Amino acid sequence: MKILFLHGYGADPNGVRPTFLQQSGYEVIHPALPDDDFEGSLRIAQTAFDQGQPEVVIGSSRGGGVAINLATGDVPMILIAPSWKRWGTVRQAKPGTLILHSELDEVVPIEGSRELVRQSGLPEDHLVLAGENHKMTDEAAFAALVGLIERVGKS
Repeated sequence: MKILFLHGYGADPNGVRPTFLQQSGYEVIHPALPDDDFEGSLRIAQTAFDQGQPEVVIGSSRGGGVAINLATGDVPMILIAPSWKRWGTVRQAKPGTLILHSELDEVVPIEGSRELVRQSGLPEDHLVLAGENHKMTDEAAFAALVGLIERVGKS
């Protein structure tokens, strides 16, 4: 499965999560998004999406804000602790979007993801709670992420 992974603010596009996904057997497109240029990040991400034709889009933190502002058609989307309120203008996730968030997140409060689920009319089970903190790099977070990828792969 081909994944477009959009990293968060200050994160390495070749960091722990894209590396984990590659080691798990996924083909990962992971462009570098400029921290202080949201419009530039949108352009880079949209180009990567259009050229790469991924089967799923994963956006982490600020990358989640980038992801929900992209034109992705019916390609499934997974948002990890999305910072959608701070970045971009879109205030609803598209139908079928899945969200992974830690209740212990001290950077992007879990309430933002609960609000996004409500505003988007998503079923409650589209918000999956896992992970020890905002980084979402612990074993439980990784297992939940793979489970969500498998879930969208079957739909």
